[in-house]
Amino acid sequence: MKSAYLYVRVSTDEQMRKGYSIPEQEERLLKYCELKQIIVKGIFREDFSAKDFNRPEWKELIKILKNNRKRPVENILFIKWDRFSRNIEYAYQMLGILRGLKAKPFAIDQPIDFDVPESVVMLAVYLSIPEAENNRRGRNASDGMRRARKMGRWPGRAPMGYINQSTQEGRKIMKPKQPQADLIKWAFEQFATGTYSISQVRMMTVQKGLQCSKNNFWKILHNPIYCGIITVKATKDEDIQYVKGIHKPIIPESLYREVQLLLKSKRKQRESKLQMKYQFSLRGFINCPFCGRTLTDSTSQGKHKKYSYYHCNTSKCKGRFGTDFLEKSYESLLKKITLLPNVYELFDLILEDENIFTARREALNEKKDVLTEISQNKELLAKARRYLLAGKIDFEDFREMKKEHNEITYNLNERLQHLTQKLNVDFYKHKEIWTKDHINIFQVYKLQDFVGKRHITSMFTPSQINISTKEFEAIQMNPVLKKVTMYEGIINTKTEKVLKIIEKNINRSTKYFSGLMVSTSQAIKILRKNGIHINEDEAIMILDFLYMLATSFKKDTNLELRD
Repeated sequence: MKSAYLYVRVSTDEQMRKGYSIPEQEERLLKYCELKQIIVKGIFREDFSAKDFNRPEWKELIKILKNNRKRPVENILFIKWDRFSRNIEYAYQMLGILRGLKAKPFAIDQPIDFDVPESVVMLAVYLSIPEAENNRRGRNASDGMRRARKMGRWPGRAPMGYINQSTQEGRKIMKPKQPQADLIKWAFEQFATGTYSISQVRMMTVQKGLQCSKNNFWKILHNPIYCGIITVKATKDEDIQYVKGIHKPIIPESLYREVQLLLKSKRKQRESKLQMKYQFSLRGFINCPFCGRTLTDSTSQGKHKKYSYYHCNTSKCKGRFGTDFLEKSYESLLKKITLLPNVYELFDLILEDENIFTARREALNEKKDVLTEISQNKELLAKARRYLLAGKIDFEDFREMKKEHNEITYNLNERLQHLTQKLNVDFYKHKEIWTKDHINIFQVYKLQDFVGKRHITSMFTPSQINISTKEFEAIQMNPVLKKVTMYEGIINTKTEKVLKIIEKNINRSTKYFSGLMVSTSQAIKILRKNGIHINEDEAIMILDFLYMLATSFKKDTNLELRD
């Protein structure tokens, strides 16, 4: 040999297990070249697995060999054949490629003379042993993960909605991650109603802040891990198993089974009709300006797309109005409805109950907890490293612990980054915005689903359509809510029928106010101090309205924080 390229390679596991550090390999190869009087033409240092030859430095070496085919036979030196490859199939392919490039691989600790026919037997042994080691480690890792699943533990990175954590004893646990967990639970609940398709539920959930692709969302709805069940896949010796997990479920098992029945049912036939039905939020609240009858709705197929209309059922009537145009007109009127300044004191108290102004303190506490977890995780890894050096644990255990440490650290750093961004936002700017520019009802309306929009429409009903402009003239409001809101050009008269419908809907929906901090007597006292006199029944209705407003205001704030 007169010249050669040196190739040194490690992977993280091998460096820890066998001491195959790059400087150590390089030093031995250089001494060998000095002893044999070999000129070193280049050194290629690799930090990649040898399961294949898709390695940056190896590719660079092959590129150099290809660019100079007229040279004499070149040599590539490495320590052992497992530095060359850990896959016997790819190794023989690469040997053929090197032969065509006039290059000879040579392991100084496992020398082989390719001119001797029997040397191929030893080469096969040298190449097959590393592959067997790799396969055994992979089998052990797979068996370990399967045992963990059977014990109710989730090995590996937590699915969306959960986060990997470790206790001080080093035991791996999985906990719900907010706000993802609540959004996933909400998605299951919405789909279980049978009202929406998968794509519709996904779009609504994404609007609420869950970043999830179509494929991943489909997997979420099918994954039993969210109801506390872990799947153990079938093998040739065992059937598929379902094990009760030790993690906290996000949804009850009954809800999961209900969703699975809907997913398996033939619901595609109903989707188009349901989608049509639930895209008309003003249905039943609009009267025809020509004949006075209640408008219905329908969709017509145009040349390039479908067009939706509110129209009169009477054949001779001209009442026909575009859905988008009317709904935009209604939304523009909602923007004119704002809270009276006299209600700000009560609304402030409700916002505090909804924890809007304590968000910074909560974020700081959460950030402190995350930093503590990161510190504990580093301490656990350092302790495991000391145990490894002392011989108290073997390398396989240490490798699993290090893999777990890396996953936990990744998730904790993600949480820390999110909290840091959140803390950089001025949490109090939202209070300043609403006290100066007011909160209009449209802010609440735009964040609602179909049912929520219908509820708001029942409180703030669009009035007659102007025939010339084809827009709503104004909005009819519940008389109780008039006491806490103001509106430009409000209509003071209201028919008894409409009043009864609105009061029925308002009284039926007290989900926002029920069981919360501000009492009716407290609301009556605060409003009376500010010149608004109400009774207890009116206080219930007003509190329900204000809590709905505060809840939606908080959702809007959270969306801005995420953006």
